Amino acid sequence: MMLLEAKNVSKQYGGQTVLDSVSMAVAQQSIYGLLGPNGAGKTTLIRIINQITGPDSGELLLDGKKLAPEDVVNIGYLPEERGLYKKMKVGEQALYFAQLKGLTCSEAVKRLRYWFGKLDIAGWWDKKVEELSKGMAQKVQFIITVLHEPRLLIFDEPFSGFDPVNADIIRNEILLLREKGATIIFSTHNMESVEALCDNITLIDRSKAILQGSVGDIRNKWAADEYDVVIDGDANPENSSLYSTAGKSFEGGQSHIRIRATGGAGTNDMLYDLMKHGSIVSFRKALPSMNEIFLRVVQSRS
Repeated sequence: MMLLEAKNVSKQYGGQTVLDSVSMAVAQQSIYGLLGPNGAGKTTLIRIINQITGPDSGELLLDGKKLAPEDVVNIGYLPEERGLYKKMKVGEQALYFAQLKGLTCSEAVKRLRYWFGKLDIAGWWDKKVEELSKGMAQKVQFIITVLHEPRLLIFDEPFSGFDPVNADIIRNEILLLREKGATIIFSTHNMESVEALCDNITLIDRSKAILQGSVGDIRNKWAADEYDVVIDGDANPENSSLYSTAGKSFEGGQSHIRIRATGGAGTNDMLYDLMKHGSIVSFRKALPSMNEIFLRVVQSRS
């Protein structure tokens, strides 16, 4: 069942089209990637979902009903450009935002104490925001975004400013939120995160949605007829009528080789030939990364 649907959403600013009949459907309890180069229209669509601005045409549905102003309480939004008041104390500010989202003071304090402890920033409750590192401030904003337990969470570059350890902590928290029932829209330029987290994606370029679907289906669709094979020992299979060698490395006593099928050769035939060069450890289809696909799709439109 779909939690959020955008149907033919268009938006212009000053006569320039920034969204051109964009549609997408976000399933309940999924992580949905909203991708695209800078200026493609992603932020405009996010602002429309948050009702910061409205579409010129098209509509958005939440749970099958037209998105209404009161639905904003069901949405948590972490923008790429963060906005904390630098002179306010951390706890005081978090409490203020929590109450804006409808939590009582006592419930907000209870939830904030839990999250501050969980993300190891309890000691910063009475510090001013200007005293925080960028990573610490990011944690505070993440907490403010998820505190009221909205059904729909929108994260715009959520790992920006984090070191690898803390990025992994936030990544795990996002997965836990999904497990607990949240639906997540995830906008990022980090394609490794897309592969690790997202179920489905929409790629927007120059105001249009140009690629949509599940991450797995898209990678399979864009795969060339290439395979990664690992062979024990220093194997050197030569190009044949069945395949050509596209690359090789030797690690830990094993040869890691990428081959490209030629003439429509079948996998069984290639495996039989490769076995002449040593014991096969693994053989699998080589899938392009989402980063490769992103570049290929966008550059093809240049």
